Amino acid sequence: MNPQQGVSAQPRVIAGRYTLLVELGRGGMGVVWRAQDNVIGRHVAIKELHLPDGVPTEERHVLEERVLREARAAGRLNDPAVVTVFDVVVENRMTYIVMELVEAATLSTLINRQGPMPPERVSSMAQQLLSALEAAHAAGIVHRDVKPGNIMVRPDGRVKLTDFGIAQAVDDPRLTTSGSLIGSPAYMAPERIHGNEASPASDLWALGATLCYAIEGFSPYERASTASTLHAIMNETPRLTRAHGVLAAVITGLLMADPNARLNGPQARAMLERHAANPTPPHGFTPTQASTAQYPNAQAKPKASTARRVAFITAGVVAAAAVFTGGIYTHKFFDTASAGGADAAPTLTYGLTGDIPVFELYDKYCSDGKFEKANQFKSGSAVECTSSHNLQVFTDSDTLGSKKDLAYPGVAALSAYAENYCSMFFASGRVSYTDKSELKFGALVPTDKAWDPEKGTGDRKVFCLAWRADGGKIDKSIVVEES
Repeated sequence: MNPQQGVSAQPRVIAGRYTLLVELGRGGMGVVWRAQDNVIGRHVAIKELHLPDGVPTEERHVLEERVLREARAAGRLNDPAVVTVFDVVVENRMTYIVMELVEAATLSTLINRQGPMPPERVSSMAQQLLSALEAAHAAGIVHRDVKPGNIMVRPDGRVKLTDFGIAQAVDDPRLTTSGSLIGSPAYMAPERIHGNEASPASDLWALGATLCYAIEGFSPYERASTASTLHAIMNETPRLTRAHGVLAAVITGLLMADPNARLNGPQARAMLERHAANPTPPHGFTPTQASTAQYPNAQAKPKASTARRVAFITAGVVAAAAVFTGGIYTHKFFDTASAGGADAAPTLTYGLTGDIPVFELYDKYCSDGKFEKANQFKSGSAVECTSSHNLQVFTDSDTLGSKKDLAYPGVAALSAYAENYCSMFFASGRVSYTDKSELKFGALVPTDKAWDPEKGTGDRKVFCLAWRADGGKIDKSIVVEES
């Protein structure tokens, strides 16, 4: 007998049609094979459900049904960035999913081999994946496990999102296992750790963490243990060192802890597409009123010390300050369409010598005052948001956190930060109004006197306020409470 023949085995044929050729890989849910479709004459990938020993019968049935749902769910999707499902076969009590064969490495393999990706490549990948998730979410499907290992990256730059094996349709909760969290811990959104169901917003958070991994070269939240990983997700903010401008804004916007404040898919994709069409900041923009007052030559390249302070703001907080190499630009990441049609008012300053000398309102506070120079907003001027009022603070941000000894960054830097921060939050689901185009919003930043760098006890907050553009009253809170 020929030795080669002695070790050979008759190839397995599934459903009388698919010949298994070679194993491509295996994971917790099964084995993936390269196979030949003998009817059409093409190579396909076949995922064979193979559960580990010891899985209880009831749980086994749930997982088997989940894989069947993978075929039904993914088979409904039609997007270039989604791995196509061709067929599902149940034979001899085994389940097989026949899929498009993608000749590509996973994103995790690619980063491990080559290191961080260039920003423009990450931006292109992000647009493709946002399109794929948008198609899935429109069909009522939540992926539940977006991560680098489930993204195939082809040499030509095209990507494919795979493994809908633990996907769950939003309108069908039957497969939810009590007390379990399905997905990879390092890419699990904060609300899921709190026990909430997976949602389109949690897929987008996972995509944000994945894009951070691609641009920085390491997982932003992964730690030595599951417990420390979950703690990092709940309490830490990734530091972006290689992402700037719009890409940084998208990543930080997707990683917002509050799902209501998080960027949605169409918003994030529109930001990236507009930047791809016009990659350089527009010339001849008009600096904000506050910026012009402090820096008459605001369009000039800032001094090195100013640039370092702006970079610190960008890296130190979850916000989208518009920092570009060689200069500071107040160009908004949202145009009027993506910000609900609303116009942004010129940024004002608060504190001694500021446009608004006294401002003592905070996040979610409402007032009968107006966003105009010389007005004062004392704490006692706040009114109930359930009653008629003129304006509301829809978010605020403590720009430098506990770093109280840092020097004043300047009005131009704070305005750039605040304008993009307010635009992002206004365009998000945190602000709800019948027609956002009827609203106007503006940013409020501290003066150097309010900052009080010598005593270290000043106010570093920036505030975002909204009101009716026609001067009319608002009769309820426009801020959606975090669930």
